[in-house]
Formats: sequence, C-alpha cells, structure tokens
Amino acid sequence: MLTAFARAFKTPDLRKKLFFTLGIIVVYRVGTHIPIPGVDYKSVQICVDEASGNQGLFGLVNMFSGGALLQITVFALGIMPYITASIILQLLTVVIPRLEALKKEGQAGTAKITQYTRYLTVALAILQGTGLVATARSGALFSGCTVASNIVPDRAIFTTITMVICMTAGTAVVMWLGELITDRGIGNGMSILMFISIAATFPSALWAIKKQGTLAGGWIEFGTVIAVGLVMVALVVFVEQAQRRIPVQYAKRMIGRRSYGGTSTYIPLKVNQAGVIPVIFASSLLYIPALIAQFSNGDSAWKSWIERHLVTGNHPYYIVSYFLLIVFFAFFYVAISFNPEEVADNMKKYGGFIPGIRAGRPTAEYLSYVLNRITWPGSLYLGLIALVPTMALVGFGANQNFPFGGTSILIIVGVGLETVKQIESQLQQRNYEGFLR
Repeated sequence: MLTAFARAFKTPDLRKKLFFTLGIIVVYRVGTHIPIPGVDYKSVQICVDEASGNQGLFGLVNMFSGGALLQITVFALGIMPYITASIILQLLTVVIPRLEALKKEGQAGTAKITQYTRYLTVALAILQGTGLVATARSGALFSGCTVASNIVPDRAIFTTITMVICMTAGTAVVMWLGELITDRGIGNGMSILMFISIAATFPSALWAIKKQGTLAGGWIEFGTVIAVGLVMVALVVFVEQAQRRIPVQYAKRMIGRRSYGGTSTYIPLKVNQAGVIPVIFASSLLYIPALIAQFSNGDSAWKSWIERHLVTGNHPYYIVSYFLLIVFFAFFYVAISFNPEEVADNMKKYGGFIPGIRAGRPTAEYLSYVLNRITWPGSLYLGLIALVPTMALVGFGANQNFPFGGTSILIIVGVGLETVKQIESQLQQRNYEGFLR
C-alpha cells in the first residue's frame, strides 16, 4: 500500500488529483470549526467538555460530522442528510416503477436520480437543521450540562431561520465538495469525506481513554485499545474481501462469420453484501423511541422504561434488539439490492449458464440459496462488530467514544480498501509493463 502511494506521488496526473483531494479535505475540516450565527460559542465548548464520552442519542450523527454537530458549526449536519437521501432513493427505486425505469436508462437515468438525491438532501437538511436548532434551544442537546440553555441566547424567529439556512447551506457545500472529489480527485467524494469525519474523532477518543485509565497512567489501557483496534481492522479486512465466486460460462454464438462467447467468468457474491447500511438502519430505528422519550414532558412509566432499557446502550434489551435489527436489515437490504431473477434472466439472454444448473428459474433459485447461506455469517459478523463499543463499555469500562468498533471501523476499512484499489488501477494504466523488459 505504501509503495502504491509513493508511486502515485511520482506520477504527475495522480499527484495533482491527490493534492486536489487533500485541499478539499482541508476546506472541509476548516468548515467543521466555524460556528454559525446566533450560538454562544463559550457555552458550547463548556457543554462539549462536560459531555465528552457521553454523547447519547447524537453520538452517531456527531461521528459522521467529525464532531461538528455538538459544536453547532456551519458543517454541523455533515454528510448525514446526503447519506439518508441516497438510502431513501435506493429503497424507492424498488418500489416506484418510474425510478426503476430511470435506473435502467444508463447514464442519463443515473444523472436524473442524482438530481433527485440533491433535492431530497436539501429538504432533509432543512428538516434536520430545524430539529437541531430546536434541540439546542431547549437544552436537550447536552443533557446534564449546566449552561445548556444558554447555547442559543436569542430566541427570535429571524435568528432561528438564519441558523437553519446556514446549516442547510453548509450541507449543500459539503455535497458539492464531495462531488468535486469524485470528478477531479481520487475515490468517491462522499466516502472520502465520511472517512475523514470519522478518522478526525479518533485522536480525541483515544486520548480520553488514556486519561480515564488507571494502569501506568492510562498507557496500558491505551496500548490495549490500539492492539484490539489492529486485530479488528485485520478481521474486518479479511471478511470484507471474502466472496463466493459462482462460475458462469457463456456458449459460443455465430453471428455472421464471427464467433462470440465461449468465455468463462464468475459472479462475485460478497459475504458482507449489505455493507454498513444495516448498522445505520438499526441505529436510526433504535434512536426513535429514545428521541420521543427525550422530548416528552413528565415522568411517565413508558418514558422511564425506555430511558432505562434503550438509552444507556449497555442494557441486555438494547444489546439484543440492536443485534436482531442488524441481522434483519442485512437480509432486507440484500433482498432489495440483489435480484436473483434479474441476474438469471440477463444470463439467459446472453447465453450464460452456471455449470450443472439449468438456465432460467433453477438458476434464480440457486442464486437465492447461495445468497441466503452467505448472508447469515455476514449478518452475524455485522452484529458482533457493531456491538464491540458496547462490550468495551460493559467489560472494560471504556467510554462510549470507543473508536474501534461498529460503524466507524466498517466505513474506514471499506473506504480505505476502495481508495487504494482505485489508486492501484490508475497506476496500472500508466505504468504497464509487458512480458519483456
């Protein structure tokens, strides 16, 4: 990997793309530290220090924004609205025939769906920005902070509208920066910005673990977490690269005087076909009852039950519900993202077949059978990885900012592998060596 990066900087075109990507990353990180108008920055810093390691309901969104959410900056919403909009459009593509037809139109249809995603991103940013401002004004953003009610001192409607507009504009700028990286830089822009947002929270989380440690000044706990992180990265890389290759052969066809086909290839079915989407779905679904309980008035029995069982994150009810939801959403997302019947029809149309399996319906049934078998270990793996921070909290007393686990490690490893693959593929195009040197 290091050799690939060294060779990339020696190639003028790739070096220009890498420096452009680094420049966009610097702009993005600067924006995550610029506070929006109408916010008392000193009160925010006091509450952030008091809430360190206990971010509660907003921990996932704060991680995706690189810590900008709790500081209420211009890029406070980060890329979360775009991720949500992309997931919603992907799910609607299966339900709405018009979107499914657009998806099959090729580049023109993809451009139209991307445009719809941008519109939906702005709408979600307005909605989430309004919710964030209302939460900050009520003091619920930092539960237990002594100056939480002073974060937004001016309660005028004009100030509120200005804050929402600033955060919505910040989301639009983040979306634009991500598309710039995709067009003129290296890798997928949104994935790179997500990678940077999560990686930016690692130093503070690791240092917090060191400060809270008691053995040898916290260095033993610090080293243990680093070692566990390296083992987990190796495990995630191993599983993310694992795939079941189903062989496919294409029969020879004579068209005129030319012969087509007669080749052998394979269908790669990944063990973790769903990626990190089930973890995001499960986390979002579990946040809904806790969020409703947080904004409800009074001390009702159902509110206290939710706060006791579903908010702390280390209760057995929460752990079991989280794990089962991840397994369910893994199967659900694989079912809507991979259609065995469509793959079987395409193979039959072009003269392809799986050795020993008849074309058509038997091929679709065989693909469904194999996909279900490899989705089971993939879903169980996702559930166990996502529960690592909770296990660290219960078993070792680590804070809730335990960095190596769950969504963060899956995204960082996945984006890192994909970016390195893109760099190596571009290097092969520019540094091709024949059989004879």
